[in-house]
Amino acid sequence: MTDTTPFGQQLVSDVPEEELIRHIQRLRSEKNAVILAHNYQVSSVQDIADYTGDSLGLSLEASRTDADLIVFCGVHFMAESAKVLSPDKRVFLPHLGAGCALADAITVESLEEWKERYPEHTVVTYVNSTAEVKAESDICCTSANAVSVVRSLESDKVLFTPDKNLARWVAKQVPEKEVIAYDGVCPTHDVLRNASVDRTREDYPEAIIIAHPECREDVVDAAHEVCSTTGMLDAVGRYPDAKTFIIATEEGMMHQLKLRYPEKEFVSADGCIGCRLHCPYMKVTGLQDIYFSLADERFEITLDDDVIEGARAALERMMAVPRDH
Repeated sequence: MTDTTPFGQQLVSDVPEEELIRHIQRLRSEKNAVILAHNYQVSSVQDIADYTGDSLGLSLEASRTDADLIVFCGVHFMAESAKVLSPDKRVFLPHLGAGCALADAITVESLEEWKERYPEHTVVTYVNSTAEVKAESDICCTSANAVSVVRSLESDKVLFTPDKNLARWVAKQVPEKEVIAYDGVCPTHDVLRNASVDRTREDYPEAIIIAHPECREDVVDAAHEVCSTTGMLDAVGRYPDAKTFIIATEEGMMHQLKLRYPEKEFVSADGCIGCRLHCPYMKVTGLQDIYFSLADERFEITLDDDVIEGARAALERMMAVPRDH
């Protein structure tokens, strides 16, 4: 299980990045592994990945490959989703510190309490949740398809978990439904206020504002576009004459935007890249963690069969919903 290398764990920080990358590439080939990186990861991790994107999209990409190992550079719930969709593959999370405050906001026990409080409501759970919570839900959604999922339900009563900002935005798009929001937030998005966006807009008055729906209501209302991280890449393309874009999401998204549109200018909505729109969980994974994940095959994701079955059912119900256009 342990790789034979010219350096040990205690010395890896001293290894030149180019050499570390060569070892990662070698191990990836030898072990038939696929490396996934969320859009919020540090740029060096995004650059070495086979696929970059949003959490569910990455899990789906991995499920379509013939890889034996999946190394998911994201946070814990994302690696769990990859395991749910690829139960026969081995899935690894490179850094155990890669948690998620939003996913931690809801547990199976707290979900059960809310289901008892709202027994007639269909439970729609955002993919930013643990596999155990997904398994106890009726259907899942992403930030990209949440409106379509809620609109598709036969029930007019929805319990939306765990992100109340996303729930509020969905409720506005689907006013014919009663949407009860669980009281969870993503701290990275929820910290942003429209006052900060306004100050940034003073410096860039012609800029297009693109916000993630996990942001607070005042930020979402100020945006020209509200969309997922993957949606942001497409949204920029809808404004060919615009030169500058104010981006209201975690600052790691800037890397992919700049790669796709090098001629455009992208500014963090809080006015300075890396000030507040910075997720500490997304930033703990580095190249050395990917190396040891492959070399030692450490931090493997394991889930009980009943959890995989329940979570997969909720995800498959979601994937069967046609997207609104």
